[in-house]
Amino acid sequence: MGAWRRRSGSVLCPGCGKLVGVRDEVCLNCGRRHPAMFGFASLLRLDDDRVLKVLIGANGVLFVLALALSLGQIGVSGFLGFLSPSSTVLYYLGAAGSIPVFEAGKWYTVFSAGWLHGSLLHIGFNMYWLWNLFPAVGRGFGAARTLLIYQASAGAGFLLTSFLGAAGFSNRLIGGAALTVGASASVCGLLGALLYYGRRTSDDLARTVWRYAIFIGIFGLLVPGIDNAAHLGGFLGGYLVASRFGVFSPERGRHALWALGLLAVSLLAIMRSALG
Repeated sequence: MGAWRRRSGSVLCPGCGKLVGVRDEVCLNCGRRHPAMFGFASLLRLDDDRVLKVLIGANGVLFVLALALSLGQIGVSGFLGFLSPSSTVLYYLGAAGSIPVFEAGKWYTVFSAGWLHGSLLHIGFNMYWLWNLFPAVGRGFGAARTLLIYQASAGAGFLLTSFLGAAGFSNRLIGGAALTVGASASVCGLLGALLYYGRRTSDDLARTVWRYAIFIGIFGLLVPGIDNAAHLGGFLGGYLVASRFGVFSPERGRHALWALGLLAVSLLAIMRSALG
């Protein structure tokens, strides 16, 4: 317990990000009571590298679990579909789309679908982009806010594609999906956050992000099975959440609480979907 709890010295106040004493009753800057959280405030400081490894590890574990539950029904045909879990298994683990969200009333799957993948290439492609984009966004917003952007973007992306699917929009450009999974909505959310950051700090960065976004859009139009609506929703969601944080505002402890809270929601969504 002692390794996790500070008993002396100073920590950052979760409310305002200013230094406070571990034994301070009130933060003199923002008025927050017990700003050191009885010595546990340091637990709210998330590290980019560790968070990234946890995200990639969690996606990998769930992909292997989906394959294990799909024994006898694993798809192996073609390059795009090699090692594909059963769509039934993905449904019960928390896939989103018009069928789970609107027909079955499993609204919580908008938080679980981003942790599941439809094939080996699918997860490999998404984890490659995550590995490259998460540290870039983290340098601008901090690990906790980047994790929050990542998860909120998934919710926005899967909500949009599920709604469009239920509304009957099914064209290749921006059609909704009946059943959909993947971290690409979150990845596009990271791109959206980088675009917001670049527009306020660097025109070169903004142009680079636009090139990546255009590439992903063209890729989605040319390759069948790509959920362009989830990509668009994630991109817009990431931009919006980043704009709420701003570029030069400090990361605060409550951002870590929100991010960890959404992680808990995602885990509960997967458990709820699997059990019911």
